[in-house]
Amino acid sequence: MNSFFETANKIVSDVDSFVWGPVMLILLVGTGVFLTVKLKFRPWKNLGYALKSVLSKEAHSTKRGTGDVSPFACLMTALAATIGTGNIVGVATAMFAGGPGALVWMILSACFGLTSKFSECMLAVKYRETNENGEMSGGPMFTMKNGIKNKSLGRCMAFLFALFTVLASFGIGNMTQANSISDAINSSFGLSKQAAGVIITILALIIIVGGIKSISKVSSVVVPTMAVFYVIAGLLCIIINIRNVPSGLYQIFVMAFNPKAVGGGVLGAITVSAMNSVRYGVARGCFSNEAGMGSAAITAAAATTDDCVRQGYINMTGTFFDTIVVCAITGLTIASSGVLGTNGADGTPLQGVMLTMAAFESALGVVGKYVVSIGIMLFAFSTIIGWEYHGEKAFEYLVPNLKYMIVYRVVFSLVVYVGATQALDFVWNFSDIMNALMAVPNLICMIMLSGVIKEEVERYQDVIESEKKTRKK
Repeated sequence: MNSFFETANKIVSDVDSFVWGPVMLILLVGTGVFLTVKLKFRPWKNLGYALKSVLSKEAHSTKRGTGDVSPFACLMTALAATIGTGNIVGVATAMFAGGPGALVWMILSACFGLTSKFSECMLAVKYRETNENGEMSGGPMFTMKNGIKNKSLGRCMAFLFALFTVLASFGIGNMTQANSISDAINSSFGLSKQAAGVIITILALIIIVGGIKSISKVSSVVVPTMAVFYVIAGLLCIIINIRNVPSGLYQIFVMAFNPKAVGGGVLGAITVSAMNSVRYGVARGCFSNEAGMGSAAITAAAATTDDCVRQGYINMTGTFFDTIVVCAITGLTIASSGVLGTNGADGTPLQGVMLTMAAFESALGVVGKYVVSIGIMLFAFSTIIGWEYHGEKAFEYLVPNLKYMIVYRVVFSLVVYVGATQALDFVWNFSDIMNALMAVPNLICMIMLSGVIKEEVERYQDVIESEKKTRKK
């Protein structure tokens, strides 16, 4: 029996490596590049406008247009699902496997991810529907169903996307996150995984059963708080290690393009190539911000707004905050700490969460360990509640009868305990595959509807110019 599971895990691991290989990464980034050029770099040019919109009073209001929650609460719920362990563990993994230069490729891919995130979220609002309870239902599955002219193809793509999203919600959005939380609690505070699992499950159940309004209320408090807390701690580490920042930045930028220029591409226990730097930087960047995967678009459809493009710009900032801010802080903290490429107490190279912990401890002492542990707990828990909504709406598309939604919510919450108490190598690899399979129909859909995206962007540009003139007056 053990050999059977080992073989199955090996097969799934190989499939995971294949689907997240060069072809998938080229499709993800390539779609972002294609859309950015087609839209004449409008999302980049309008990033300032988007950030002002997020910080405005109107973003907290539900008076402008129709929807279930405010634009700000909608963005926070989407960020709850994307700001997770990838921002702490994923960055460290990328910098260990691809060298410090991986951070550059992570940020560059995120720049094109801005356009992908804008496009999928804008389309989700444009093609959303209202269910029998009067709630908004939307996301790539509704975009495919209502937006693609070939209805048979659209419905087929929509079914596949929804199916893969439901499967991914239980894996990458639930069990793997719960496992990260229980590991952090166990290592930092000595509480057993079983006890931690019970606590996490109860908290998840209380929040999730209340639906999108309950989830958005918690996300609107937890996400900004945890992000500010983590960013301040990271900036403090960078300031304390300020003498090492110039050399850290040198390694980051030089090793992104020419690793051999820095000690022949060798940094302590790390030996890297330019290709590895690109591969791991792009892969972990896409995994962290989920731009192009379509998950954030499901939440975007719930926003109260009078214009689909306005909400697209607001949700686009999620990629900016997730990767260009939070991941960059983690990466620079690691690069300026001097621990990248060193070995731990057991003689093995520091990588993953241990690398990030060591980087924070280099500046903050033992407090740094707890900063990372608490960050993982909050980030991962917010991912669980954010992904529940993604999975629920995908499940609603597959099973339109709303009486089954409470069943999904309860089952999803109970599965948290399984994730917190079990080894999950197989689940992690399987759900990673589901994430990739979600992205494929979503990316194809955006390419097919690129003309619609361009029309909407050009139309709304007049609104932006008008609002700018009003502010000047």
